Amino acid sequence: MRTGALAARRAIEEYGAVPLVRPRDLAADALIVPLSGIGAPTVSHEMIHGEEEPRRIAEEIERIFGRPPDVVMSSEIGGANGVAPVAWAAQLGLPLLDADGMGRAFPEVQMVSMYVAGLPADLVIMADVAGNVVTIRPVDGLWSERLARAVCVAAGSHALMADYVLTAGRARGALIEGTVSRALAVGRATEGPAPLRALRDELGAVQLISGKLTDVERRTTGGFVRGTATIEGTGDDRGRRLTLELQNENLVAVEDGRVRAMVPDLITVVDTETAAAIQTEALRYGQRVTVLAWPCDPLWRTPEGLRTAGPRAFGYDLDYVPVEELTK
Repeated sequence: MRTGALAARRAIEEYGAVPLVRPRDLAADALIVPLSGIGAPTVSHEMIHGEEEPRRIAEEIERIFGRPPDVVMSSEIGGANGVAPVAWAAQLGLPLLDADGMGRAFPEVQMVSMYVAGLPADLVIMADVAGNVVTIRPVDGLWSERLARAVCVAAGSHALMADYVLTAGRARGALIEGTVSRALAVGRATEGPAPLRALRDELGAVQLISGKLTDVERRTTGGFVRGTATIEGTGDDRGRRLTLELQNENLVAVEDGRVRAMVPDLITVVDTETAAAIQTEALRYGQRVTVLAWPCDPLWRTPEGLRTAGPRAFGYDLDYVPVEELTK
């Protein structure tokens, strides 16, 4: 996230402010380009995107559609992919859409609201730091993940990707709107004297545990970061232990064999003092952290949403139970 924030700040200083526009304000034929980094977050800190990757993708879009894109959208509003699109929009001289395809972060290409809404996943464009540009015409969303992941691994487990390039007319009803504005509100809320409490209130989040990170098992494989993290409770939570299952994101939280929260609901680890989010690749032994969980966008609780990004989509033999029920 830090590298994305630094890139966004630098791009704004060099190219100027990025206008934020709502989907309803776009003409029906306006061309939206959802951009995101794909791959293992552990690699992204060492293999940082330059300015050429978004430009190469924009040039490929213009070659295919006969015109340049009109607006940049974050594919996912979580992690660096929630911040870096500001830099990409600034570099391309385009506005940023106040919407995304997840309302959170998910690790796989098909795990976006456009796929759940039934839009065909028939075009993926990828660019890497070496200058390669790959255009994929998958037959469906699952194939878009398989093929894009293979290209990503070949590129060193990190690349820039445009998926679901589509017009504003087709996108209506298929996006999760207002997520950039909400991210800004979260940031402003945590600037006060009690950031953790303000963050909980802003998100309507439940605090699962507060304590010390005592164990992290993490490996980079197949274009993902996978592993577990264990938090030992301190203070009022002393004697408790929470384990997080990871695949780029926090997927399942378990305490004493009991699930406390699970995908597609959101689980995040934050610094207990500052309430700053700590991504899975930045988890370290000894950190004083608090784990929060809160409900996902209602789209992910639909039958198709759960098929796409529920616990069974990640291989867990679990029936989804909303976080509100698990934490009563």
